[in-house]
Amino acid sequence: MANPIIKVHKISKCYRIGINRNECKTFREAIMQGISAPVRNLAKLRGLTKFTGEELVNGSKDIIWSLKNVSFEVNKGDVLGIVGNNGAGKSTLLKILSRVTDPTGGYVEINGRLSCLLEVGTGFHPELTGRENIFLSGAVLGMSKQEIKNKFDEIVNFAEIEKFIDTPVKRYSSGMYVRLAFAVAVHLEPDILIIDEVLAVGDIAFQKKCLRKIKSFARKGQTILFVSHNTDMVKSLCDNALWLKDGHLVKIGSVNEVIRDYEEQHINFLNISSSIIERNPLDYKELNFYISRVEILNIKNEHTTIFRYNEKIILLVDIGGEPLSNKYSIEFRIYNETGDFVALGSSGLFHGIFFEKKIKKVRIEIGPLTLTKGKYAISLSAMGMLGGDTWDNTCLFQIVECYPFSAHFDIDNRSICVLQQSFNAMR
Repeated sequence: MANPIIKVHKISKCYRIGINRNECKTFREAIMQGISAPVRNLAKLRGLTKFTGEELVNGSKDIIWSLKNVSFEVNKGDVLGIVGNNGAGKSTLLKILSRVTDPTGGYVEINGRLSCLLEVGTGFHPELTGRENIFLSGAVLGMSKQEIKNKFDEIVNFAEIEKFIDTPVKRYSSGMYVRLAFAVAVHLEPDILIIDEVLAVGDIAFQKKCLRKIKSFARKGQTILFVSHNTDMVKSLCDNALWLKDGHLVKIGSVNEVIRDYEEQHINFLNISSSIIERNPLDYKELNFYISRVEILNIKNEHTTIFRYNEKIILLVDIGGEPLSNKYSIEFRIYNETGDFVALGSSGLFHGIFFEKKIKKVRIEIGPLTLTKGKYAISLSAMGMLGGDTWDNTCLFQIVECYPFSAHFDIDNRSICVLQQSFNAMR
């Protein structure tokens, strides 16, 4: 079996986040501290990166672990996505792999030429021009001047900065920085390409251009480590994924499995507590007929606000008071994050179903859901012939996965819904 191109063995990284200071109580103490300040400050600087064995084993209030005992291997040609919440340790991991910082413990073995795109402008000298930085980056990668010249025009054309190539990069916009940095990273043909969320800075057209280039890079059998909060993009680009949480490796495996588990446990928009909504009595105190309570469930009768494409939503609606008429209907409206009206349902309008006024609880089944990935609000109405009640933004839910086979395609996820459809070969 071939040796892995990247081997990470039990790496840990800790930082010192603060050093206690003693306040001076007298003028004499202040003078003495001023005299000894240079030596003391040197010791403090050393203390930021030096840790005693006791501190590492027993812990200290000044120490925070960014990574703890992370191990994995990456083989040549793998495209590995790295996901996790902010503060999970993703960027620290990439900085260790890129040799920007050293691990506190463990080790990394890299067998190949590495190119990194960690943040806007990483590796560029601000006083040098775009042209000079291209040659500097190539030299750092071990390329000859002629090799860089052969790639130069291709890099400049891809970055779309021909007019500014002889301008110092400190005068570039963030978008120009990213375009040049990405063009340099992918065209100088490293064995391993590391990308950390920087594509979010570019415009949509350039993002798509970059994604096509990354896929072309992967098809050549080169290795990619890709960090992004955009899980659809990770699934589109990567074969495997790694999930970090609070500095620990939670899971590594096929991209669809890892992203599924990550999304299920890391939805920060909604949670189980918001699946039972009690209405404020002040909202309906002057109404004789109103909606008082709603529960959100899935088809298994489990309380949840998280759904997938083609699942059903169950709403249990409690009715209070009595309508002035003998019967009433229930209506729902669904809105997306930007407030666009995307769907309507009505027991009376679509089904001719009207409930006797003695009915105080109604079960609504919505779906199978064909909405695309995103966050949605439901507004409910209970309407009699002589008036009724509307509860705006009654409840919220989220679709966390829409396209079952999105790992194989570029997804332009701006549509509102997915229509029922079928495809058949004709002979």
